[in-house]
Amino acid sequence: MSSDLLVDLGEDPPTPQLDHLKLSPLEDQQWPPDLSTISKSETDISQRLAAGSPHLSWDHPFYDIARHQIIEVAGDDNFGRKVIVFNACRMPPHHELDHHKLLMYLKGTLDQYVESDYTLIYFHHGLTSDNKPSLSWLRDAYREFDRKYKKNIKALYIVHPTMFIKTLLILFKPLISFKFGRKLNYVSYLSELEDVVKCEQLVIPARVREYDNKLRASLKPTAQPPMSPPRSPPLPNQVFGVPLTLLRQRSPDGDLVPVVMRDTIGFLSEQGMEIEGIFRRSANVTLVKEVQLRYNSGETVSFKEMEDIHLAAVILKTFLRELPEPLLTYQLYNDIVNFSSVSSDSQVMAMKTLLESLPEENYASIRYLITFLAQVSSYSEVNKMTNSNLAVVFGPNLLWGRDNAMSLSAIGPINNFTRTLLDQQHLVFT
Repeated sequence: MSSDLLVDLGEDPPTPQLDHLKLSPLEDQQWPPDLSTISKSETDISQRLAAGSPHLSWDHPFYDIARHQIIEVAGDDNFGRKVIVFNACRMPPHHELDHHKLLMYLKGTLDQYVESDYTLIYFHHGLTSDNKPSLSWLRDAYREFDRKYKKNIKALYIVHPTMFIKTLLILFKPLISFKFGRKLNYVSYLSELEDVVKCEQLVIPARVREYDNKLRASLKPTAQPPMSPPRSPPLPNQVFGVPLTLLRQRSPDGDLVPVVMRDTIGFLSEQGMEIEGIFRRSANVTLVKEVQLRYNSGETVSFKEMEDIHLAAVILKTFLRELPEPLLTYQLYNDIVNFSSVSSDSQVMAMKTLLESLPEENYASIRYLITFLAQVSSYSEVNKMTNSNLAVVFGPNLLWGRDNAMSLSAIGPINNFTRTLLDQQHLVFT
């Protein structure tokens, strides 16, 4: 099958020299003891984590995996695709980590997003002879990731690749499909990621940043890679990345709902309701940047003229994601991620209380958005976007922690809150 990453590997390839490749040393760390409590037959963790708190309790079955923050979700990239991050430097020594559970945890993360376009970023620095998994584990990992996980991955970025990872990929090259091979990208310096995703939204481990700085310092001045571009001051008519209060002040009519939301939702309401997979596809990044520039320059944007449903959908998600503070605000973060503790009989009233505590422009915007998404869901037999699917797409764009990236244990409750809000919107917004 052309979309498969690898064919069945069978036995480990005869490459004993691979285990002896020299890797960077592992800094001394005091790793907590392994508190594994899950059976090896456990394969579906998405639901078990969905009801978890933002910080899993010590007795949670996946606490010993989640605590290391090896896997994180960091919003959307510049193409409107969800970003999953894997940090090799946060893997403890292999004898202190249940690699099977790590694999299940990764699958549980991807299960939230594999029906949409998504991107994987793998920070390789910190993988050493002490914590790297075995080749047999890599083979087992491949077998676990069937076409469901491979078809919508649009890119895999390997940051700071070493001779080990390059050798490994060379060995596997005959087994990797041409189609997937084109999705593999080496990234030598963090600044190169800016073309894909804003590095400020990634919680990059300090060790990785320090290593990147050392790589830069070792280069001759003429060979220095470009630094990440400095944040430019906001334009007079800036729309993206601007607080809602300022957008309201600038609006000639004092509109509570920002123009980008009104334009995109108006267009999608007319022409996007029956598009299968609406909000799950990415858009041309050049067009996305062009539309953003037009808005930020004070120009009028007509999506009807462009006739691109997915472009409008990505612009809406991008606008929400680039708000300086999430639409649901940092103040409500703890209440929302712990919302599952509210009894079902009290949830509607609790939601009303929470949302009505928002600033006026935030309340108006969330109401405008949720009312629209409920209409999208009413066409779910055609567009396949149920309340649950919409919650997975929009939850992380409505609320995130102050450090931007979130573990799966925090995303589950946020998505559940969003789904419940969609289910009960007719009662919440009365």
